[in-house]
Amino acid sequence: MPYTHFILAGLVAVACGVAAWFLTLGPKVLTTDELAAQYETPLPQPKGPLQVFHLGHSLVGRDMPAMLAQLAEHDHSSQLGWGTPLKAHWEPDEPIQGFEVENAHDHYRDAKESLASGDFDTFILTEMVEIEAAIEYFDSPRYLQKWASEARKGNPDIRVFLYETWHDLTDPQGWLTRLDVDPARYWEGVLLAQAMAADPDVGTIYVIPAGRVMAEFARRLESGNGVDGVTSREDLFSHADDGSLDPIHINDLGAYLVALTHYAVLYQRSPEGLPGQLNRADGTPATAPGPELAALMQGTVWDVVSTLPVTGIPQN
Repeated sequence: MPYTHFILAGLVAVACGVAAWFLTLGPKVLTTDELAAQYETPLPQPKGPLQVFHLGHSLVGRDMPAMLAQLAEHDHSSQLGWGTPLKAHWEPDEPIQGFEVENAHDHYRDAKESLASGDFDTFILTEMVEIEAAIEYFDSPRYLQKWASEARKGNPDIRVFLYETWHDLTDPQGWLTRLDVDPARYWEGVLLAQAMAADPDVGTIYVIPAGRVMAEFARRLESGNGVDGVTSREDLFSHADDGSLDPIHINDLGAYLVALTHYAVLYQRSPEGLPGQLNRADGTPATAPGPELAALMQGTVWDVVSTLPVTGIPQN
């Protein structure tokens, strides 16, 4: 073989080696310590009502943001779909299932236009579940980074929160197990660790830990004989027209618990003492928790969120 061929062969081998090396690197990821450092400085407590934008799917829904708005006396807007990944909300050519149905209300606003307007000081977004599939097939960390960056372009001081949800009650790994391990495994360990590592300008993305609140509430509720006629986790979930349990979508009681969680994190206040009777998004009265159940929900929420630095709440 001529000498030049040896050189060319060597260069090709080096190039292939470099390409392989880059492929094995994978995305940038914050270490556990680096991720924890993002939350060493808490958010300042809001001085008044916030202007909130919700981006997500049916685990956001219309009723929960409406309940939150009543608790906080703030204004809100949203863009929703059915099981919608962040990628579909971002990419104009990606279909958003259920778009016309879920956004047929007065609080709908286009997400990108809303964030660009600078009208909002709080942005809450969530990813589809199954979260494993969202990460593997829909590039969740990258689109979380894109949405957070977009929000900060419109308002550099905007507060960005990732709404941590839950999985099907019948999940083969165990519903409580998933709620215990998925924050470190996926919500924080992948989505946040990669999104904030990819672009320093993203800033800190805080967490609304609804999944962890639901887990703790279920444990407290089910450790006894129930409260105000509510005895198990299933009592937080909806039923189909035929009476069968919907194992993923919450009912009014579930929406109330999640709204309390949002309130406590956004406003850094205990929700204890807040009213239990609220209206749904359509103005009809929601099913209200009894007084003891409301107190259990409110106390559980504060016990959970006030001990997690990722919420942005100052730690005692």
